[in-house]
This record gives sequence, C-alpha cells and structure tokens, in this order.
Amino acid sequence: MPPVDVATWELSDSPEQVASARGSCAEQLTRWGLSDLAFTTELLVSELVTNAIRHGSAPVGLRLIRDRALVCGVHDASSSAPRVCHATGNDERGRGLFMIEETAGRWGVRFDPGGKTVWAEQDIGEETAAD
Repeated sequence: MPPVDVATWELSDSPEQVASARGSCAEQLTRWGLSDLAFTTELLVSELVTNAIRHGSAPVGLRLIRDRALVCGVHDASSSAPRVCHATGNDERGRGLFMIEETAGRWGVRFDPGGKTVWAEQDIGEETAAD
C-alpha cells in the first residue's frame, strides 16, 4: 500500500479525542477527493473510536486506507471482542456496532498479539479509487 493512501493517528483514551478524530478524517478525505464520504466516515469513526475508548485499552490508533474501498480501522490493546447489541427504544447505549453494521459495506474484527482492530469498509467506486 503506497504511503499516500494511508493515514494514521495515535489517540489518547480521552473522550475528547472523538471530535478530533472526526475532524482529522474529514480533512484527509478532502485531500483524497472523497469529501462525499465525510458524513458516513465521521459517523463510523465516532462509533469505532468511542467504543475503543469506552470498552478497550490504550493505546488507541486510527487508520484510514484508500484502495478500492475506504477502510477505517481503530486499534486498541484489549482483546475483548465487540458484539452487536440490539437496543430497545429505552436503552441509552448499545447502538454503535448496530449502526456500523447498517452503514458500512462490511465490517469486522482482526485480533493480533497487541489487541484488536475493529474495521469498517465503504465502497468508493471505481472512478474515485486510488490510481
């Protein structure tokens, strides 16, 4: 993967990092000519980073990869597997991964010795894919 097609950020485990991560991603999408994906990407980033901060372990890292699809991955040091919850109308929490499942083309979890990466993929179409 050419370095120009990858953007990486190290984040603290502070909830304030979520807004910063969204902004960084939006700026990167503009540089890549993919600003039409900003709203959905910011939603995915918000949920993935929030889950990593709330349920995972530091350090937290965020990576965008531009290829045939746009892949957003958030890594944390926890090995606990996330699970999709189906919240009821009165639940305050439990909708994050469900929203990712409904919004992303595909998503998943990849485990490694240092923790896990939860990733979500969006189709960017052939006309906007990296050269």
